[in-house]
Amino acid sequence: MKAGKDKVVSLHYTLTVDGEKVESSHDREEQLWVLLGHGQLIPGLETALEGREAGEALEVDVAAVDGYGERQEGQVQRMSKKYFPQANRLKPGMVTVLRLKEGGQRAVTVHKVGMSAIDVDLNHPMAGKDLHFDVAIGEVREATEEELKHGHAHPPGSAAH
Repeated sequence: MKAGKDKVVSLHYTLTVDGEKVESSHDREEQLWVLLGHGQLIPGLETALEGREAGEALEVDVAAVDGYGERQEGQVQRMSKKYFPQANRLKPGMVTVLRLKEGGQRAVTVHKVGMSAIDVDLNHPMAGKDLHFDVAIGEVREATEEELKHGHAHPPGSAAH
């Protein structure tokens, strides 16, 4: 079966930027499970997976524009510390998670820490960077009705929600 929209793909990956390893699914031993066509992957990686099959290995270079986008100037914003878990431990240059009021979260980079507020760069930490992925596809299968309804893959053994 070939990977494409509404197919579930399991994969292992290693991400490098400028020759340095940034993250790897091998570090946690569990594969990443994604439902293609539902915004779970950056566009460049998702496009590279289309038409691929279980057992394939590939190297993918993703330009910034097809990854996390280009860096945008003027994206530093002052926010109350209440929006940050463990706000008192944050220091300039650290990447943290900003909880969004509409739900979900967003990775941001701490620019400055004040008494009651934190200035953060809203650009994704990988914005403006070209990415290199080494990918090994484990499985490709049809998505279940529940996965399509939820908009994400359910790995084997995961609890229903």
